[in-house]
Amino acid sequence: MKKLNILVVEDGKSQREMLRDFLRKEGHTVGEAENGELAVRRVRERQYDLILLDYRMPGMDGMQVLRTVKGINPEIDIVIVTAEGTIDMAVEAMKAGALDYITKPIEFEELLQLVKRVAERRTLLKENEILRGVFRGEPFGEKGVTTDRIVCRSEKMSALINMAGRIAASRATVLIQGESGTGKELLARLIHHLSPRSTRSIIAVNCGALHENLLESELFGHEKGAFTGATARRIGRFEEADGGTLFLDEVSELSPQIQVKLLRFLQEHEFQRLGGNQTLNSDVRVISATNRDLEQRVKEGAFREDLFYRLNVVVMSIPPLRERREDILPLIDHFLKRFAEENGREIEGLTSEAQDILLKHDYPGNVRELENIIERAVVIARDAVISIEELPFRESVETGPAGVQSEGFLRGSIEELEKKLIVEAMEKAGDHQTRAAELLGISERMLRYKLKKYGLKA
Repeated sequence: MKKLNILVVEDGKSQREMLRDFLRKEGHTVGEAENGELAVRRVRERQYDLILLDYRMPGMDGMQVLRTVKGINPEIDIVIVTAEGTIDMAVEAMKAGALDYITKPIEFEELLQLVKRVAERRTLLKENEILRGVFRGEPFGEKGVTTDRIVCRSEKMSALINMAGRIAASRATVLIQGESGTGKELLARLIHHLSPRSTRSIIAVNCGALHENLLESELFGHEKGAFTGATARRIGRFEEADGGTLFLDEVSELSPQIQVKLLRFLQEHEFQRLGGNQTLNSDVRVISATNRDLEQRVKEGAFREDLFYRLNVVVMSIPPLRERREDILPLIDHFLKRFAEENGREIEGLTSEAQDILLKHDYPGNVRELENIIERAVVIARDAVISIEELPFRESVETGPAGVQSEGFLRGSIEELEKKLIVEAMEKAGDHQTRAAELLGISERMLRYKLKKYGLKA
């Protein structure tokens, strides 16, 4: 359950301290206020998730506090604490914005269930808020860490983002499958960011980049003298990620010895440092990723079957970019904006020829390849519009039994389709360019360029 920051507003000292002690024992952070005026001051000073508000108090009563607090921060959940004889007034308070009410004398089990409902509600609200932000293309990440975005228009990627929201609050292990460059780590970071663990770190380890002994020390740590060069104790990633998430990339490359230690951790949440005999515990959610067929690795005897089933409680498969081509243009627009800003360039978009080639390419390196192509193009571009000359390849196209089509014919077909889509978007948006650009998944600046190119009414 998500731990809350709670304010107890109660003029009776014994009742207030009893509630404070009980809620702190349950792991929540609890503040106190003995009257309404002090409660309002507390709300102005810091952020609270929940206020337990006594209805009858001298000075400002519960209703006055409720209205004042909602004016300061409407996102705070307020639960009215009332005597049996004032339930009607408590119901009135709910109509004014209180979330619920609880009657005196307070039963701790009832209070616990109520707080649990509030925690679940706030977690769900947070997930929905972040998911809306993801679909708007807003960045996510931790303070002090470079943030990134999941940019998509395709149904396949939208479904994965929705699944991330559904599974984020659980403790279940997640296995993310996909070719190199599809964005497996980005999806893992989204799951962490949507989860109750988002206040702690997500730590990524590439299991294929380190030798077995180094990887074992990286993951589990080591004691002084565990091996040559181990001059001091080292804390491993499992300890460092306590309370957060550990992302194991290229998990298929784990050695048999490390597979055994990982399996033990997933079963018991226990491990030992390399060269040590002390059993340690850590509360870590494991998300792993692979670009290989892990089931096939099990059949080949290269990967433990019991570990495989521990890792793939939830499986998420990211399709390659060639199978979701509707994401290419939004990604191009995103990368153009990002690299133009980073390099201090004024880039308006791509020529139709350059766009055609990027739409036709199969991207064996997936989104990472497209990102590199756009970064290179932005850096070397001579003009504000990137041309075919700035791209690292030029392709002809073969189509079906007719053999090779001319690039000119294909270009004309794509331009006609693009022009048709722009006209339809402008009609749907009532000639409002900002809305039309949103419908097309491109920037308003790009839309203006296209309108001018095709001689359409701006």
